[in-house]
Amino acid sequence: MERKRSRRDRKDGYYLAGLDSMHVMMPFLFGNRTANEAVLGEVLDMTAVDEWLQAKNSDSPEFKYTWFHVIAAALAKTIYLRPKMNYFISGHRYYERKKVIVAFNVKRQFADESEEAMAKFVLDPQGAGPVDQVHDYVQSFVHKVRVEDRTEGITGTLDIVKNLPRPLFRLMAWALRKLEYHGLYPDSLAKDDPSYSSVYITNLGSIKMSADYHHLFDWGTNSFFVTIGIRKPRAIYDAQGNVTVHNTIKLGLTIDERIADGYYFAKSLKILRELIAHPELLELPVDTPVEIEG
Repeated sequence: MERKRSRRDRKDGYYLAGLDSMHVMMPFLFGNRTANEAVLGEVLDMTAVDEWLQAKNSDSPEFKYTWFHVIAAALAKTIYLRPKMNYFISGHRYYERKKVIVAFNVKRQFADESEEAMAKFVLDPQGAGPVDQVHDYVQSFVHKVRVEDRTEGITGTLDIVKNLPRPLFRLMAWALRKLEYHGLYPDSLAKDDPSYSSVYITNLGSIKMSADYHHLFDWGTNSFFVTIGIRKPRAIYDAQGNVTVHNTIKLGLTIDERIADGYYFAKSLKILRELIAHPELLELPVDTPVEIEG
């Protein structure tokens, strides 16, 4: 069913009318996005993912499936199934993003002087399973920036404006913030800006780093940031108290707490855990429900 349009809709989001008075007032009373960060940590048992990856990569494909593809796909599907995780606040108003967008950085080469390219994956609700969509997008993007050495995303735009005199740079930033406040930020800039995404992922584990927290930004519309740490063997206890050592990974999740309550976040995390415990679910159509307890 087509959603009823509002004159307050943005190009990238539906205006959310009918909110309770507390939520209406929160953007005015509680400050900016970075003043409203809820920080969570989640350790994921990757045993089932390891088994799934072994089977998926058994034919030695040219571009293998990885933990990152599974985690990014699980986050995308969770956001799709839990619409409030795709809310954002701009211009003191609440919106629901029209698409599920996953942003992340790709290092051109593993070297100190190498630049990062900024990637944005858009989930297709009618396309293949989310993990296949993510895998194919990453394969294409990595080939462009590492093999073809092309400048992708917003990097090219930043290269053009970076040498502006400071007064002009400040004037440009002021004008862009005003446009964003009124929902008029140019699509040509937003489409490649990772700050305009449902979730921004940084895969610190890929460079042997770990961090439980990354701040949000008061720029753009991103309400959800995820850090992926180093894979590490940890002791896992079963229901009977028996302990075994499994491969795990820790996610640091930073969320704008104004977009939903703690119960909503907790249930969303249950879905994420279920998808990691059963990665084959990520091969099913995007809108396939995920059954969880509670």
